Amino acid sequence: MADKERIREVPTNVITGFLGVGKTTAIRHLLENKPADERWAVLVNEFGEVGVDGALFESGKKGTVYIREVPGGCMCCAAGLPMQVALNQLLASARPHRLLIEPTGLGHPHEVLMALSEAVRNGVLDLRSTLTLVDAGCIAEERYRYNETFRQQLEVADLVVANKSDLYGPQDLENLHRFLSCLGNGAVKPLQAVEQGRIKIDWLQTPSNFQIASGHQHQQPALQSLDTQEPLPECGYIRLENSGEGYHSCGWRFAPGHVFDYERLFSLISGAEIERMKGVFISEQGVFGFNKAGQVLTVLELDDTMESRIEIIDCKQRDWDGMESSWIGALADG
Repeated sequence: MADKERIREVPTNVITGFLGVGKTTAIRHLLENKPADERWAVLVNEFGEVGVDGALFESGKKGTVYIREVPGGCMCCAAGLPMQVALNQLLASARPHRLLIEPTGLGHPHEVLMALSEAVRNGVLDLRSTLTLVDAGCIAEERYRYNETFRQQLEVADLVVANKSDLYGPQDLENLHRFLSCLGNGAVKPLQAVEQGRIKIDWLQTPSNFQIASGHQHQQPALQSLDTQEPLPECGYIRLENSGEGYHSCGWRFAPGHVFDYERLFSLISGAEIERMKGVFISEQGVFGFNKAGQVLTVLELDDTMESRIEIIDCKQRDWDGMESSWIGALADG
């Protein structure tokens, strides 16, 4: 009975935001600063078919941080089944003191929250504040202002976090304030400005204002059930693609025997004209995580990874064959 009690009313936060806004960095910051005696769980939804965030989150936190990934598009689709299965498995294995849910930057946060309704009503989850990260510099661009997903992410927020504030121009925060005042019912949403995803744990504690109701309105084709742990072919790598919401993704998995040349890899990634890229690589200099949004590239040294993984997302269909040749050319034995 004691074990069952521990997985009831788990404080749960949805942390959302558009592609490249810094959700991964923010969650890493929270995990690094969580109470040492608490187990935290993270349910990650990735637009691409190859999960990368799990490796970026788990480094150095084994035993106190549990990760479950749902790749391949919005995890609330197909009546929430992919999300429910992953959520149940994560809660059973981790028995966490807190759960963080990161929808894909192209996902539908309102429907994700709706998909949590049964667990909330049954007392399994205690829904706390939804944090939406936003780059205030994007408000000036129409492709963000008129994007339905971008607007919905801000509408569901209990707290809006203006990330990358050190890069803002003089009018960016004011533009964000004005844009927020025009959304929804015009209520003023709390706003905090941070650099490098430095969210405070105290911001997670506030109860959610989201109104849980019955029904699930989001209709899209069911996700393919792809096992990203399936054996790799004899060549030692595999490519997986996905498209939706006006974006295209392509991901690769490389067997651990494929070791990358760090300098070639860095040159390739830093020079690539792509909107979004995440990767975890085994190189001759160690294991590194690469996180690129636009022209901003962050490199993290990691403890370990089971295999190298790359995921690219862009609004344009790219030359995936040419890019694959570039990855192979960046191998240390290439």
